[in-house]
Amino acid sequence: MQEQSAGEHLAVAIVLQLRSHGQKAYLVGGCVRDRLLHIRPKDFDIATDASPSQLATYFPGALMVGAHFGVVLVREGTAQVEVATFRSEGAYRDGRRPDNVRFESEPRLDAQRRDFTVNALMEDPISGEILDYVEGRADLASRTVRAIGEPRRRFEEDHLRMLRAVRFAARLNFTIEDKTREAIREQAEFVLTVSAERVRDELVRILTEGGARRGLELLDELGLLVLVLPEVKALQGVEQPPEFHPEGDVWTHVLLMLENMGAATSSLALGVLLHDVGKPQTFRRAERIRFDGHADVGAEMAAKLLERLRFSKDEVEQAASLVANHMKFKDVRNMRPSTLKRFLRLPHFEEHLELHRLDCLASIGRSESYDFVKGRLSELGADALRPERLISGRDLIEEGYAPGPAFSKAMEAVETAQLEGEIQTRGEALALAKRVLDEEC
Repeated sequence: MQEQSAGEHLAVAIVLQLRSHGQKAYLVGGCVRDRLLHIRPKDFDIATDASPSQLATYFPGALMVGAHFGVVLVREGTAQVEVATFRSEGAYRDGRRPDNVRFESEPRLDAQRRDFTVNALMEDPISGEILDYVEGRADLASRTVRAIGEPRRRFEEDHLRMLRAVRFAARLNFTIEDKTREAIREQAEFVLTVSAERVRDELVRILTEGGARRGLELLDELGLLVLVLPEVKALQGVEQPPEFHPEGDVWTHVLLMLENMGAATSSLALGVLLHDVGKPQTFRRAERIRFDGHADVGAEMAAKLLERLRFSKDEVEQAASLVANHMKFKDVRNMRPSTLKRFLRLPHFEEHLELHRLDCLASIGRSESYDFVKGRLSELGADALRPERLISGRDLIEEGYAPGPAFSKAMEAVETAQLEGEIQTRGEALALAKRVLDEEC
């Protein structure tokens, strides 16, 4: 039996506290689903008949995160649990939130307003009893994602639910039920009304929570891919030279990489997804199929795409760097020492290396460059990649030189010589810098 996590321990304590006041209280949603599937839940949620004012009294230190919806956040150490009052909901006129909610005393009404049957199960953590008002256990057994009630209405209420259906099916390796699938196809364009931030967050989950390949295939099958990621849809049918890519077109190549990708950061997953996004624009036939400059074109396209989806500046820069630099691995064995060292010290270089490994696995499978880089990283160490500077700009000022653009050129020349092993002392560095400055004057 697995040891209780801090979140589970807190959730049980909250249930006991609520029941000590005569309230109904159950674990609800994804944590129940995952426990029944023998997956360790990441988060715990509780549904109760206690009103928001009662919750505030029972848990005076709790944070009111959704007063209108009766949701409080109870924290203890690093653990936190959302506690929500049972509710039913009015119409959704904005495709995201109900116009009004009504707090309820019965769990059945709360279950019926949720998105998918497998997410509407409730559990008594003390007795283990499962409350199932929507046949969610049957859908768990058949590994099915099914909208509760009329699927079209569920997606009209919150358009993001279409992407959530894809995420759950991909992560859990479930099938989307036929009527639910058809409703998504019919209403796919609703996704264009969802805020970029919400789409972004759901796409990241699809790419990083497991089943990324299946997630992309489902997005495509349901008509969502062309709407949220048209640049990725454009990869389909783009031929590649068979001597380097026997697997097929660019789309197939990316899907294979996603299939082989294990646990990944969001930036690595985005780098994998977008590393060849410049190929459709640079495709040409010469002596063979070529994609000249596709890495630079792709980096610019990736940055624009990710900015459109409101990714952070750091995430955009890292993902674009992965795209821009992924072709450099073919040249590593011929690079000058200084060029190689600067390449190896790119921020989060482990992601560049992993993207290259996946790139090789999904094509001809050659790993010479990967093995070479791994060996050089082991041999060089951090000090060799980033040696302590031998001189500074102040040293040049003290030598009588006025600060200006030439300073950067001189300092770069010194660093290059140091990385090449051509100089080792402050005196040698100063002499080189002065020669460069004198030539610039």
